[in-house]
Amino acid sequence: MKIYFASGNSHKRVELAQILPAHDVVIPKDEGIAFDPEETEPTFYGNALIKARALYEIVRKPVIADDSGICVDALGGAPGVLSARYGSKPGEPLLDAESRNRLLLAAMREKPNRSCRFVCNMVLYYGPDRFVSVQETIEGTLIEEGRGLGGFGYDPVVFIPELGKTVAELSPEEKNEVSHRGKAARKIAIFLDSLNHEST
Repeated sequence: MKIYFASGNSHKRVELAQILPAHDVVIPKDEGIAFDPEETEPTFYGNALIKARALYEIVRKPVIADDSGICVDALGGAPGVLSARYGSKPGEPLLDAESRNRLLLAAMREKPNRSCRFVCNMVLYYGPDRFVSVQETIEGTLIEEGRGLGGFGYDPVVFIPELGKTVAELSPEEKNEVSHRGKAARKIAIFLDSLNHEST
């Protein structure tokens, strides 16, 4: 099945395509679709639904959208839904990932509680008022200096104690197995299978 993924992030598209190999995952820019909805909700779920519904209105085909970010306990759950915009000023270009990581680690200086989690809400939208939503996490600890060359975003600064590695030190297969996005996508895949049966 062809699935539209409501994202401009090619890293996320690659991850989702690896997790859902039975489906053809495309993002709007793959087909020349201008897509940049305003994410105005205070929750991952609310923003994922905004993106899913907006792209469905354009393509009228099944759409997957996700909203994800890092939540740090010592910062009251921040950056949260603002993870991609962390440290950026309105009207200015977003900071790159390395700059956001440095800013986050500076905010955590001398804070003893370094627990955090990646959160992903994923929505499968397949008709007006017909959708499912899944939210998953991966628990970790913020280290004091980034490690690893894989992944993207905050992956180098989040250490997974049970694996003894940062997320950026995991292979793509390892990351997809344990990540917030991997867990959510595998649950969405169950609904995709039922949708396939419904259409045949």
